[in-house]
Amino acid sequence: MERADVAIIGAGAAGLSLADHLAPTPHGSPLTVTLIDAPPGPLRPPRRTWCFWESATGRYDEAVTASWRTLRVHGRDGRAVQDSLGPLRYKMIRSDDFEALIDRRLAHRPGFTRRDGTVEAVEGAADGARVLLREPGGALRTVSARWVFDSRPLDSLPRARTTLLQHFRGWFLRTPEPAFDTRAVELMDFRTPQPERGLAFCYMLPTSSRTALVEYTRFSASLLADEEYDQALRSYTRQVLGLRDIEIEATEDGVIPMTDARFARQVGDSVFRIGTAGGATRPSTGYTFSTIQRQARATAQALLAGRRPVPPRPHSRRSLAMDAVLLHGLDSGRIDGAAFFTRLFSRVPMERLLGFLDGDTTLLQDIGIGLRGPTGPLLRSAVALPAVPLRAAPGRRPRPLQENHADPA
Repeated sequence: MERADVAIIGAGAAGLSLADHLAPTPHGSPLTVTLIDAPPGPLRPPRRTWCFWESATGRYDEAVTASWRTLRVHGRDGRAVQDSLGPLRYKMIRSDDFEALIDRRLAHRPGFTRRDGTVEAVEGAADGARVLLREPGGALRTVSARWVFDSRPLDSLPRARTTLLQHFRGWFLRTPEPAFDTRAVELMDFRTPQPERGLAFCYMLPTSSRTALVEYTRFSASLLADEEYDQALRSYTRQVLGLRDIEIEATEDGVIPMTDARFARQVGDSVFRIGTAGGATRPSTGYTFSTIQRQARATAQALLAGRRPVPPRPHSRRSLAMDAVLLHGLDSGRIDGAAFFTRLFSRVPMERLLGFLDGDTTLLQDIGIGLRGPTGPLLRSAVALPAVPLRAAPGRRPRPLQENHADPA
């Protein structure tokens, strides 16, 4: 039996971030840490892209692919809203680069161990918990830990009044000639056909004048056929962007749960959930990376101080209540998603809006932002929401749940 103070299950953004925050100096941490990752294969999530905003310099800048100071939104009528982020930067990280950075930081840290294997069970014990691990060669290993943090995706989502899926496909494009404006991110471009309920948009991250990640994103209760995503991307790149000669260097797909369900952060006396499994994903947007960093930092501080390390609540009750109203409005068709977001971005400065999405605004500021949206549909959705029964979310998860860029509002 292997013994550690802390066992972390899953080496995605949440697991790697917590491990990194627990080893802040070259001398390591006074705690022993075992990080358990799934072996190469279907249980290990595919490569993915994370985007977030923060000040000009940040903890993970070595892994940042690109960053931008300006965001742009296009309405259905083609009119653009563009604004500077002030002191903030919108940053893009590829998961492979993030993992490589954390591996370098932890490679020689005392007390840190990394294991590959499939977790078969997590059991409570008198002195903490035990993780039963099937190693790639078939041997069974037991890791005994005082505290266990589990970031594995849930098999099914908790009951909720509203559960939408943010599902997307992205093409990493290269063009023979300069075609992209590297100064701004196309955060939401609604110049694409809209569904009756929910919304659809394209999203573009220009990494150079000839390369970009272009994604088709949809908020709805069900997924599309694979060909429908490709057709939407072909239509957007040709008819909207005017690109005729492109090379698709890579693709990425994802499904992000957008739900007003409440996620349990503690599932045993010594076992906690982190990341998306612990509710870190913002219900109305799908953004997760920044919340993971706040959770990891606070959890690590509690561990290092000898306190009970319950991960902090990822979002305020006020933020979750507002998100629940928006999700219900989109799902019921009361709110025209494309018009709502276009109006919001045209009336609220980008920097203020990003602060709102991070839960870093006051009640009065939140009310001011809400009044710049369609107040009638929002109020009707708020009145109708309490009468909506809690329902089981769809149990089928056809693609790995992951955080990518999501929608910023």
